[in-house]
Amino acid sequence: MNFTHFINSLWVIICEMSPYILLGFFIAGLLHVFVNRATMSRHLSGKGWKPVVKAALFGIPLPLCSCGVLPTAVALRRRGASKGATTSFLIATPQTGVDSIAATYSLLGLPFAIIRPIAALAGAVAGGVAVSGFDNEKEDAATAMIAEPDEEQPHGFGRKMLAAVRYGFIDMVGSVGPWLVTGLVIAALITVFVPDSLLVGLSRYPILAMLAVVAVAIPMYVCATGSIPIALSLMMKGLSPGVAFVLLMAGPAANFASLMILHRTQGFKATAIYVSSVVVTAMAFGLLIDNLLPGEWFVPNSGIASTDACHATIGIFPVICSIVLGVLIVYTFIKGKHHNHNKITAMTKSYTIKGMACVHCKNNVEKTLARLEGVESVEVILDKGIATVNGDVDESAIKEAVELAGYEFAGEATA
Repeated sequence: MNFTHFINSLWVIICEMSPYILLGFFIAGLLHVFVNRATMSRHLSGKGWKPVVKAALFGIPLPLCSCGVLPTAVALRRRGASKGATTSFLIATPQTGVDSIAATYSLLGLPFAIIRPIAALAGAVAGGVAVSGFDNEKEDAATAMIAEPDEEQPHGFGRKMLAAVRYGFIDMVGSVGPWLVTGLVIAALITVFVPDSLLVGLSRYPILAMLAVVAVAIPMYVCATGSIPIALSLMMKGLSPGVAFVLLMAGPAANFASLMILHRTQGFKATAIYVSSVVVTAMAFGLLIDNLLPGEWFVPNSGIASTDACHATIGIFPVICSIVLGVLIVYTFIKGKHHNHNKITAMTKSYTIKGMACVHCKNNVEKTLARLEGVESVEVILDKGIATVNGDVDESAIKEAVELAGYEFAGEATA
């Protein structure tokens, strides 16, 4: 019985989210193709609050997870973005995204969808301004301004639209898909197997509940979209909307992997300010939601929240969208397991690279190494953390390029 309830709950949540997720992926592809990263960097240089605000506004709609945003931020930093602006971009980007904002509306309602980017903007600006004012650490090699060519984009509107579709429905699905599936499964498990009484007692102490959510969210590592069904399930079990909101904001932005890379590329002070901004802003807005805003604003509009999952009515369009989303996730998973293996020659070597966690990381490393003089081809196996380089290139050059991109070079891979 519980297993059937689990499957039904999972299916209802997927059908509620899938149309908005697909729309978000498409918009993500448009942003990737039509927004020039070099133009962004020019607006983010210099000191003061203006670059910080611009960085937050740039980052809010971008659908990058906390690991995928790090290489992007490093690239912006290398092109002249200030440290405060980079920190602002790092805070705002993983907490939101057009896909997660749309999915937030689908499951949690319009007020959540509006407050989420506002909170991301507030936290990003506060963190960025704080870094600009209090962080006087010296620049290092990873943040030096280095000329870097823009990623080549196709010419012509038709080709750009095809590239946008490919990026949104292939690359983005490959990147976000695993974390989205994880979030959906966790949400359904909480809905079915966690007793209401376990969380009702914790709801009497909102600040303690928020701190507990932060403690769980940091090692959990869930993307902005994947955190939504988990937040919904927590609300259905009796926790307040404010506590659920803390999970929405802290979960995607703070995890051990991203904090380690952030510490290496931005420094200790910037990392401490980053974490403080994320946690304090999430809790402040959570308390605002629970104590000052009308409770009826934060009643989830999902069918699963108001109707037993076994009897929920689902339209044909959400079902079609759910099937399409499932096919895309399966396709990208299979595609990721079948690599175009390079021809092994005397000039082919494999290296271990740490810190890669998604398709964005894989693509960034491949493009970074492919630009090195003497490199003929590059293949990154994400799940093994190995980059195979074919060409006449010195290991020190590969090490420098990998570290400049924001990852850890661990030497030649053992057979």
